[in-house]
Amino acid sequence: MTTTIPRVARRRTTSRSTGRSGAAVIRPSFAWAVPATLFFVLFAVLPLVLVAVLSFTSWDGISSPEFVGVDNWKALIHDHTMIQSLWLSVVITVLGVVVQTPLSILLGVWAAGKQRNRAVLSAVYFVPLLLSATAVSVLWRALLDPNFGVPAQAKWLFGDGNLLGMQKSAIGVLVFVGAWQYTPFHTLIYQGATRAIPQVLYQAAAIDGAGTVRQFFHITLPQLRNTMITSMILMVVGGLTTFDTVLILTQGGPGTDTTISAYYMYQRAFKSFDFGGGSAIALVLVLVATIISLIVVRVSGYDKMRSTSEGL
Repeated sequence: MTTTIPRVARRRTTSRSTGRSGAAVIRPSFAWAVPATLFFVLFAVLPLVLVAVLSFTSWDGISSPEFVGVDNWKALIHDHTMIQSLWLSVVITVLGVVVQTPLSILLGVWAAGKQRNRAVLSAVYFVPLLLSATAVSVLWRALLDPNFGVPAQAKWLFGDGNLLGMQKSAIGVLVFVGAWQYTPFHTLIYQGATRAIPQVLYQAAAIDGAGTVRQFFHITLPQLRNTMITSMILMVVGGLTTFDTVLILTQGGPGTDTTISAYYMYQRAFKSFDFGGGSAIALVLVLVATIISLIVVRVSGYDKMRSTSEGL
């Protein structure tokens, strides 16, 4: 007895190849990846290679670069400001993660609700995300002005009001301004991830008598694990590369108390016209960001996770 294969099925089988197990395998076309690959090579890999080459030269930005070997790297090892800037970058980044992560999770889970008032409040809350870092920094510098800003009107709370004149308070201001602007972005990520959690999990938990708090800790947080790692990596990279906020708010001061690595790179390259030393600092910053991101991925076990839709 013979059976005929429908035309639709016949067409479908011709567009796929069959592996040894007999299952249909879709062969993707790598031509779709060519534009993105070229873009990445031209605007990421090539500039990084050029910066690596410049780190072994002495160049003032005008005359021809002069090869100096590893002199720039030796100078960084004995540069106290460089070591301090790396430490400050890590401190500000860690504080940013500690502050933004719980706020983003709570606000994201709350904003995932379907009530009308939540949609309106969420839209208003996301306004800082639409502003540039420069505009946000200028805004907060005016608000925190010790003579005419909020501190001058509330001396009982801020003392002399010069929050940017001491290291601890200046670091606190940088962390606060960064959280004010970028927490909405991570909130948006958690909002989307929360809405993707199957409602059947909450329904089953409610039948078992679990309340809202217990559902949050036993269902929502575990389901947001992958999103949390992704968000934290973005915070780490963003924190280590913060520049314009420091440039406008503190300019690395008082003294060098808030001179983070990105700002120190700017000072060496564009103020001291030492592009070789600035390039070395840039590579160190890339290396530190990569190491921290890999540590987060390895500690969290994110590298061992697999998507249920892998291969599609």
